[in-house]
Amino acid sequence: MAQGTETPAGPPGDASPGVSGTDAYLHRRTLRRGSAGWLLLTGLGVAYVVSGDFSGWNIGLSKGGFGGLAAAMVLMGVMYACLVFALAELSAILPTAGGGYGFARRALGTWGGFLTGTAILIEYILAPAAISLFIGDYVESLGLFGLTSGWPVYLACFAIFIGIHLWGVGEALRFSLVVTAIAVAALLIFAVGAFTEFDASRLNDIPADTSAFGSSSWLPFGLLGIWAAFPFGMWFFLGVEGVPLAAEEAKDPVRSMPKALAISLVVLVFLAVITFISATGAQGADAIKEAGNPLVVALQGDGEPTALSRFVNYAGLAGLVASFFSLIFAGSRQLFALSRAG
Repeated sequence: MAQGTETPAGPPGDASPGVSGTDAYLHRRTLRRGSAGWLLLTGLGVAYVVSGDFSGWNIGLSKGGFGGLAAAMVLMGVMYACLVFALAELSAILPTAGGGYGFARRALGTWGGFLTGTAILIEYILAPAAISLFIGDYVESLGLFGLTSGWPVYLACFAIFIGIHLWGVGEALRFSLVVTAIAVAALLIFAVGAFTEFDASRLNDIPADTSAFGSSSWLPFGLLGIWAAFPFGMWFFLGVEGVPLAAEEAKDPVRSMPKALAISLVVLVFLAVITFISATGAQGADAIKEAGNPLVVALQGDGEPTALSRFVNYAGLAGLVASFFSLIFAGSRQLFALSRAG
């Protein structure tokens, strides 16, 4: 998937003075520069994450209620803000396709870097698989061609979007930017529609478990519900750390990478807040807590599709596709970085 610029190795005596064999090896295996500016990188950062606004996060309501998931979301947001600003500095200093793996290799050595890179690669392998399940739920809710959520839909996702990546990185990132723009617009339209049905009393309509320590209407499962909701608060931010994986293909990574990371985080925080509050307040936390397509459910008060819910359903597919597509890109770059290091 990685479009390298590998050139034939010259004779040993051709190496420039002061350039080590390792540096020469890596130089011959770099990616094509200039494919992505700060706008494409920002779109990539949002694309990694935007599917989490359409599905996944709502399961945290069944673990911690509105208050528990809200606290988990804030804490995860603080953690990701610290991570993003650290990555912004590091990616400007070390603009390599390895991202976090490259930074860990410099700091912790070969094995520390390898373990870090492998863990990141596992993330980028499993995340698209999870998103393909959500894509299946949205496809099934649309009733397109009688398709249901199953392996044919999952297989089609991988086949189509890996094929686009093989076409070229520039085309891949531009496709991702267009699909992400559609998804973000859909979230804004959804929020406007959902807020017309907003009722604050629905935010905490999950019955409280009186046996749980610290339980209340806002924390129906007690203080431990915050901890239980942590993995689902992460859906609003998971993946943005993959932006530095495109550093080698950036036009000016020293300037564009920190700028793209910062803008991406601001956009993601804004989308997380409006989506979380509007979706939960429209039909209630209890109604959407286990839905595979929570935004669609939030707009269908009587269970019947509306024009807006159908639009959000189609656009939700765009959001899920954007993240699925972008995470495949991230996985390809991570695998490339690991294989290049040997």
